[in-house]
Amino acid sequence: MRHTILVHDPGHFHAALLFARNNDRVDPTIHVYAPPGPGVEAFMALIDGFNRRDTAPTDWRLEQHLGPRSLDALVTERRGGIVVLAGKNGLRLPIMHRLHDEGFHVLADKPWLTDSVNLPHLEAITGGLPLAIDIITGRHSALARLRNLVIATPSVFGALDGGDLPALEFSSTHFLLKTVDGRPLQRPPWFYDSNMQGDGLVDIQSHYVDQAQWILGILGPGHHFQIDRDVEILDAERWTLPVPLDLFRESTGEAAFPDGLAGAVKNDVLHLASNGRIDYRLRGVHVRQHCEWDLRQAKGGGDMHGFMARGEMATLTTEIGPDTNFQPRMRLIVSGNPDMAAALKQWRGEFPALDMTQTGDGYLLSLPPDATHEAQFPLALDQFLDLADGDVWPAEYAARIRCRYTLLARARDLALKPPTR
Repeated sequence: MRHTILVHDPGHFHAALLFARNNDRVDPTIHVYAPPGPGVEAFMALIDGFNRRDTAPTDWRLEQHLGPRSLDALVTERRGGIVVLAGKNGLRLPIMHRLHDEGFHVLADKPWLTDSVNLPHLEAITGGLPLAIDIITGRHSALARLRNLVIATPSVFGALDGGDLPALEFSSTHFLLKTVDGRPLQRPPWFYDSNMQGDGLVDIQSHYVDQAQWILGILGPGHHFQIDRDVEILDAERWTLPVPLDLFRESTGEAAFPDGLAGAVKNDVLHLASNGRIDYRLRGVHVRQHCEWDLRQAKGGGDMHGFMARGEMATLTTEIGPDTNFQPRMRLIVSGNPDMAAALKQWRGEFPALDMTQTGDGYLLSLPPDATHEAQFPLALDQFLDLADGDVWPAEYAARIRCRYTLLARARDLALKPPTR
């Protein structure tokens, strides 16, 4: 079955990355509904870049439906059954609720909310078909699958047990100025409005909650996450990144900060609430998530990521950053004397090219080059189309999504709660 995809108001480049390669299951004509402006222009420029590149060019055709009432036109004309949303996250859930009621499947970028006000919409759209799925790319990483396989090997890792420390820790640093598909990324001005883009407690953090759910779901298959049964939020904090006006200009092409950001601007510096930390227990396991942003991506570099899992018998870490030449490095430190040859044989059943090297304090595990972050978006689209073709929404998806965004909204409420006297 070939699907016709409608893209509404594509304000974030993630909408374009879904189409970074051709897809035989998608009609090559993509219908774009949006108000005129730089957001939709940037989307069309990225698609045009995919079509014109020398290596594996795509052949998408964009049919533009531009106007101030673009959502009304999309619903009325109904040129396809799938809608892609990316950008202006603060408006996301009410729009999804309307599309859900009108019978459209929706594939929407994260985060779905920027505060707890719109949580009632979340409950409404996850009650059954049509689909409402978020674009979470991390499950398409071979490195993450290997990580999970190691954690799920009791003879080597044991059970998750951090003692006085978190059993699972996720961390990352991202950059306002970066390149996408080899070109400098132009960000829309609203990206710098935490109430519209999402702050350091709900944006990148959505990926890490999903990763924690994935790990614990493998260790306890068949479990449907429920917020009040499975989650205990221990602590949350949020802090700002100083963004000078000249960087904002370079990033957006705008001459000045929007008037709506005046309360966060002092002496031509925007104090962007992009950084955050959350500590919580998920099914009794202590998880810590830490996300920060910085100004400029290093030349030849990219986003930086760290992970640590502590078990009864081993500690597993992964790292991507300057110290690893921005290539993934996975290290396993074991206690006792586990049969590592048997473990390697078991892991090679899923990863035949896995290499393991003993070091002074453990083992380095390495795989051939993994799919890049940008290359994972077409894989997420394929996974979504599998669900659409089956016309079934697995109950664990809905439960996972409800739990994930409710956790983030509650953590944000906790961090912003005035201190008691």
